Amino acid sequence: MAEKFLMPKLSPTMEEGQIARWVKNEGDTFDANETLAEVDTDKATMEMTALSGGTLLKILKPAGDTAALGEAIAIIGQKGEDISALLNEVSSNGKSATEVTERSESDSERALSAAKAETSSVRSVHSPNPQSAITDPQSNGGRMIVSPIAARMAADNGIDLRNISGSGPQGRIIKRDIEEALAGGGTKAAAAAKTFTPSTIVGAAGYSDEPTSKMRQVIATRLAESIGPIPTFYLTVEIEMDNVLATRKQMNAVLEDDAKISVNDIIVKAAAMSLLKHPFVNASYQDKSIRFYDQADIGVAVAIDEGLITPVVRGANLKGLAEISAEIKDLAAKAKARKLQPEEYTGATFSISNLGMMGIKEFTAIINPPEAAIIAVGASTPTPVVRDGEVTVRNLMHVTMSCDHRVVDGATGAKFLQTFKQMLETPAMMLL
Repeated sequence: MAEKFLMPKLSPTMEEGQIARWVKNEGDTFDANETLAEVDTDKATMEMTALSGGTLLKILKPAGDTAALGEAIAIIGQKGEDISALLNEVSSNGKSATEVTERSESDSERALSAAKAETSSVRSVHSPNPQSAITDPQSNGGRMIVSPIAARMAADNGIDLRNISGSGPQGRIIKRDIEEALAGGGTKAAAAAKTFTPSTIVGAAGYSDEPTSKMRQVIATRLAESIGPIPTFYLTVEIEMDNVLATRKQMNAVLEDDAKISVNDIIVKAAAMSLLKHPFVNASYQDKSIRFYDQADIGVAVAIDEGLITPVVRGANLKGLAEISAEIKDLAAKAKARKLQPEEYTGATFSISNLGMMGIKEFTAIINPPEAAIIAVGASTPTPVVRDGEVTVRNLMHVTMSCDHRVVDGATGAKFLQTFKQMLETPAMMLL
């Protein structure tokens, strides 16, 4: 019997999902546990699978649309079933019956649906100046419609989007159009050969509106919750990294290229070992209690296009540097491909945000609730210092810890940083 297919809960913190693309088209049959669509949740792109076999009779939420948990996104059943009653039920909940039933099963409509799946979100590039407005046949009322991935590819390869004919719905430029332009040549070379004359156009700057991803929306909500109600204070320490750099060099000299250790791997290990000595830092506030954790599950911040996600190294205190390194590489690759499973990015007991590789000397990070602390790691920089009455050069790194004062007192945070500093300045201490 035909029934509504509802938006499922695909992650612990998910409240709504955005359809990235439909894997199955209307009229396609599917088996139990077969993927019907891919859904962008707050943290990752997840596969939405069927609990039993059937036919995808009607898509109610096309690619790019957002649905709340439990909202109908499709109708499934057996081929040829009458779904008019279900369509009427959907229309009575706010969606017009005309809008739902307008789709046909023609090949052209299927092609349009496939194109929409590729362009799950679009960027509309506006020009406030009539003289500089794009008015190609592919434009929409003076606006060029471009998918975000196509826009990035064009920018990376020096392609003028005004020379591209969009093959997506309503003439929008999609990834395939950029790939064809690249294959046909005339991209960077043509852009470089173009001569420019001074512009005489005066007016407000153009702008672009890009739909906010679910991940970015959740990041904004959670960080606003963190910085407001959580009483936060900050502690900064300066750490000499010369011994860490020497230790890393010795280890990497005997390791294969794909197994080499990074400074961040050592920082993760040092933090994990320090947390065991300071249980209040490896804890979280729980309304009427403080929860202490038995092991150090370290969240390692990874920057991706949609925002920041923190894959978790479970039991980092129990793992060697090689194992930590391999696990972080694997988790980071999954994060950038949006293939992390919920258990791989939730439940950290402490987090590390490292911007040192980007040349940032010092910064503060926002606590990721319900964790009690996070450290912000800056770059290790050669710096003149006075040692034993003489000026010498040491590689100094600034680390700032953000602390939830409901759990971590000033002295507690300072003692943790002292231990963390000792671990890095004398790496052998991590073996104790």
